Amino acid sequence: MPDTPALRIPPPAFLAAPGLRAVLAALPGARVVGGAVRDALAGREVADIDLATGMRPEEVTTRLLNAGLKAVPTGIDHGTVTAVADHRGFEVTTLRRDIETDGRHAVVDYTDNWRADAARRDFTINAMSLAPDGAVFDYFGGIADLRAGCVRFVGDAATRIAEDYLRILRFFRFHARYGSGAPDAAALAAIRAGMPGMARLSAERVWSELKRILATADPCDSVMLMQATGVLAAVLPEGAAPARLAALRAAGAPPDPLLRLAALLQGDAAALATRLRFSAAERDRLLALRSGDVPPDDADNATLRRALADTPAYILDGRAWLAGRDAALRARLAAMPRPVFPLRGRDLAAAGVAPGPRLGQLLAQIRAWWMAGGCVADAAACRAELARLLAD
Repeated sequence: MPDTPALRIPPPAFLAAPGLRAVLAALPGARVVGGAVRDALAGREVADIDLATGMRPEEVTTRLLNAGLKAVPTGIDHGTVTAVADHRGFEVTTLRRDIETDGRHAVVDYTDNWRADAARRDFTINAMSLAPDGAVFDYFGGIADLRAGCVRFVGDAATRIAEDYLRILRFFRFHARYGSGAPDAAALAAIRAGMPGMARLSAERVWSELKRILATADPCDSVMLMQATGVLAAVLPEGAAPARLAALRAAGAPPDPLLRLAALLQGDAAALATRLRFSAAERDRLLALRSGDVPPDDADNATLRRALADTPAYILDGRAWLAGRDAALRARLAAMPRPVFPLRGRDLAAAGVAPGPRLGQLLAQIRAWWMAGGCVADAAACRAELARLLAD
């Protein structure tokens, strides 16, 4: 059966990039796949560009090298070679068909059949491919679904989910980004039935996908849908409050996934961070956002300086968003330099204070005095206070 394009569009501007042109010239017949095709058709900015080809990985590597390009075997076990051209990487994956799946991993075999490769993908809007001349190949109605704002699984939804249970969360991410109107009923039914399989997913994959959901322009409808299907409780058993997320979004807060998680989460943040294996930086920031005070809207400059002396401005800004503080307060915090206590232990040692507990106590006393004065005393004034304490 001939492989006939479903649509022809003027070649998108990203296809003219010298690096991509060089890779496509080295790999005749290769096509752009995935998000770049979706976003090009939706009129959105294209970020990552992935390619697919009927060539085996070893042939891809040889052709790239013969063209003077770099080939990196980044996922060779899965048929993926990264082509590097013009200082940019493009993942090139050999067409595949599934032989066996277990809900997390798949055993695949290579093929040169584009439809067979598209059939193993998750959603119709993710199963399209784009040739360099602007020909769009669409085997499962992805173009119509994209126009309708419908996120629909390729073929049988339950089968697609059983192949990889992370697709449950991916559905909500794609719905947040591309969906409009009522969600696909067959998808929701399969999601409810397949939820027990999510227990087999690694914590890292769950957090990665949840983070991407919360980073979309407006995740609120998808999060509410997650709550209605029971997925939200499965992902956040600590407790969640979608209304707080909606209020944060309505206030105009930035699309920061950790800030949004801090609003959404009701339960123990430390337990969540441990369970989903946050990085140390993510854990510390979430805990800082969820604890501690934020100055009132009418706080004077001394109060703001004291707050900044103890807490970085970006944490105070996040707390201000969560507390519903006025925009003027956030602007004042952003414009104010963070005060730095001017003494260190070595300054006290130079004044004759021996190392030990007393040095730490004196340093803490002077810092408390500095804070009480609005964090404006300079090093000379702090040393004078040290002299007074030593004299006493």
